[in-house]
Amino acid sequence: MTGNDAAARGALGLVRHAAVAGEFYPAPPERLRTMVRELLDEVRWLPGDAMRPAPGLPAGLLVPHAGLVYSGVIAAAAWSQLDGRRGGAERVRRPMTVVILGTNHRAGWLEGVAAAGCIAWRTPLGDVPVDAELGDAIVELGSPFGVDAQAHDGEHSIEVQLPLLQEIAPDARIVPLAVSAGIGHAAIEAGRRLGEVLAGRRAAGDPVILAISSDMAHYPSDDASDEVTEALLPSIRDVDPAGLAAREIAIRGARIPGLVCGMCGVQPAVMGLAALRTMGATTGVRIAASTSADADGPRDRTVGYLSVAFWP
Repeated sequence: MTGNDAAARGALGLVRHAAVAGEFYPAPPERLRTMVRELLDEVRWLPGDAMRPAPGLPAGLLVPHAGLVYSGVIAAAAWSQLDGRRGGAERVRRPMTVVILGTNHRAGWLEGVAAAGCIAWRTPLGDVPVDAELGDAIVELGSPFGVDAQAHDGEHSIEVQLPLLQEIAPDARIVPLAVSAGIGHAAIEAGRRLGEVLAGRRAAGDPVILAISSDMAHYPSDDASDEVTEALLPSIRDVDPAGLAAREIAIRGARIPGLVCGMCGVQPAVMGLAALRTMGATTGVRIAASTSADADGPRDRTVGYLSVAFWP
């Protein structure tokens, strides 16, 4: 991993403050709390099984990370799978730990997987504690895992998840990881090693899940965005990291008008699927999907959103 190691280690013990409040979600606490609760309530109107969380704790989730006004209800449908009040995770003791693999949008120097080195992440709704013991165990795996606080500066892909998690599981802890490790064999092997650590914690009875933060296609038409999601979904459902990498490369090469990528978080998704497979996940269950056009964005330039739960 490259970056300013001294600066990263200097951030140890600090709280990571909200960077995108007022941009990706409301900054006033009461407005944010109201919005989050309204999004969770809107899940009931989604088609399919979004409102029917299975009992117990999933191995993982795939969750979109756009502004909450755009992808919030799809993200809420994913996090609702952890809501013991509605049957999800009903026999799980608290606090759970959520390891969040974030998409790296800003840290161009990052070549690996970066923990933030903080004790908590702050949102307008309060502080979310970091599971330092599990975070240390992950960093101790060695390359490509390390600590780089600067890789998280200004990044939204993990932060936008936290207000929803705070409402669903207020005692939850997190391990936030910025991922920029490629989509090849090395990334899959790193995911396998991460999965071994998480599987060990789950086997010991600790409620640990892995969340992959990724949006889908950027920026084709609404219809094309839906088609891209459907093309990538089989590899996601099959928990197949190599298959997902190959399909996403093929989609980017298909000359779809306006398309920049098939999945903006393909790197955390590839690593995450490899980890989930090692954790015993055998299937991904589609929860909900939409595009930014469904939230009154333009139909000729969209972003796709998908939420999936992964189960043994």
